[in-house]
Amino acid sequence: MNGPRYELEDGFPATRLFAQGVSYTYDDVIVLPGYIDFPADAVNLSTRLSRRLPLSIPCVASPMDTVSEASMSVAMASLGGAAIVHCNAPPEDQAAIVRAAKARRIPFATDPVFFSPSDTVPDFGPAAYALVTESGTSKSRVVGVVAKSDWEGLADRGAAVSEYMRPAPASAPASYDLEKVASFLAGGGLEYAPLVAEDGEVVDLVTKGDVERIKGFPRLGVPSLGPDGRFVIGAAIGTREADKERLEHLVKAGTNVVVVDSSQGNSIYQIEMIKHAKSTYPELDVIGGNVVTIPQAQNLIKAGADGLRVGMGSGSICTTQEVCAVGRGQATAVYKVASFAKDHDVPVIADGGISNSGHIVKALVLGASTVMMGSFLAGSGEAPGVYEYLNGRRVKKYRGMGSLEAMTKGSDARYLGDTLKLKVAQGVVGAVADKGSILKFIPYTMQAVKQGFQDLGASSLESAHDLLRSEVLRFEVRTGAAQAEGGVHGLVSYEKKSF
Repeated sequence: MNGPRYELEDGFPATRLFAQGVSYTYDDVIVLPGYIDFPADAVNLSTRLSRRLPLSIPCVASPMDTVSEASMSVAMASLGGAAIVHCNAPPEDQAAIVRAAKARRIPFATDPVFFSPSDTVPDFGPAAYALVTESGTSKSRVVGVVAKSDWEGLADRGAAVSEYMRPAPASAPASYDLEKVASFLAGGGLEYAPLVAEDGEVVDLVTKGDVERIKGFPRLGVPSLGPDGRFVIGAAIGTREADKERLEHLVKAGTNVVVVDSSQGNSIYQIEMIKHAKSTYPELDVIGGNVVTIPQAQNLIKAGADGLRVGMGSGSICTTQEVCAVGRGQATAVYKVASFAKDHDVPVIADGGISNSGHIVKALVLGASTVMMGSFLAGSGEAPGVYEYLNGRRVKKYRGMGSLEAMTKGSDARYLGDTLKLKVAQGVVGAVADKGSILKFIPYTMQAVKQGFQDLGASSLESAHDLLRSEVLRFEVRTGAAQAEGGVHGLVSYEKKSF
């Protein structure tokens, strides 16, 4: 007697998988392999950050005060991604960071040290060199350079800077890219050169060692450049009345895109801010969020949002789901919101939950156009802060914008808690390991993403999204045992190095 016949089927299409009322994270799901008929290097990862803002790689640095300032912004833009400068600072200071990033064309940014000729006992900080200008600020003519080693070798360290400063070298335009800066230094036999903007302001001091270090990293891709020919730089704003003034400062500083930064974006405050930004600056793309559901997305798109930031409580330092019992698993959130947003030509940013290249692949495959990263970038040399040692490991501080420490700086407005007498944390303060420069590990990460796309049979983000919607892509849910099997296991010891 013949038994019942079952149709052989591998996995589920996303429509079926995510219709079960289950909140899935990236680790909960796995993508089944497809058919390969192209090399990994043929995969095109170009995408959009917002309606009108293209990127050559789908990477965005989060607007956090331990992640995104000038150095992160220029490095991400040089790689083809973007960074969103945090708003946990006075508007003038945030605008100054944007201007500093916009003034550069090389993947390098420091906070140069300035002295006047009459200064004594200079404070170099971690810098090896300092610039001497007529007024001791960036807004006057360079008259010399001081090396920290020269000062340390003095018998009288209290002498005026003018007595031991080196002659001022030739200055290079801040608009020079890396190749032009390298040629300028080599052609003049220079060890260093000030970078000076068109208005005469001294932007930075670049050394031959800096250029050689950057050239030692993997080859840079197509940089993110705006209509002005300068790096694409984004900035965050809040939803309060005072943020209208902040927005004006940022637009004048040259920001290319603005992110309205709220932990729960579906509010009258954000809707009104989006409408204000779009009516006041119609040529400026405005990204709304954070959202995790279709109704939330619907309201922000209706208000005029040019992009959506998706994620609530999925970041490594975020405790929103634990404290407030509100949020959604990131895989489910990205798929649901992206499925709705695509019909309105609104790109989705998968914000949070990225711990490895596989998570990036899953976020993009589920419909995101870019991924926003915090902890993934926080330990890099480009992130703000100084390195410390913790139990023998070199680390940098990383804190959630919902932590009490960050809230004292003003980030409580992000959680609509700036008017409350009692502050409740929705984040923690921690530390992340030194990861080196993003100019090295982001290219390797993108190569891993390309190999992931090759395995599933998609040669671009567009083709991956087509495979998702046509139900060619298949998914399965992983058990706890399957997740353990999919990672390193069964070894007494091992060293995990991705490149």
